[in-house]
Amino acid sequence: MFYGKVPMMIFILASGYLFTVYLLLALAKRSENKNTSKDSSVVSSSNHIQDMSVTANVTEIVNSQ
Repeated sequence: MFYGKVPMMIFILASGYLFTVYLLLALAKRSENKNTSKDSSVVSSSNHIQDMSVTANVTEIVNSQ
């Protein structure tokens, strides 16, 4: 094997790896944005209900002391 071409091969492989990671992160971000836009109304209503139940529990504990 010719060792003179090894540094160039390392550079090419590292560049390909970084480009692949960049593409996968961009794809994950894009799919996350699509999911959050579809489920935003469901998430906000479930968070509101959960907040109300926590507030009721805290109020009961404070009033019982």
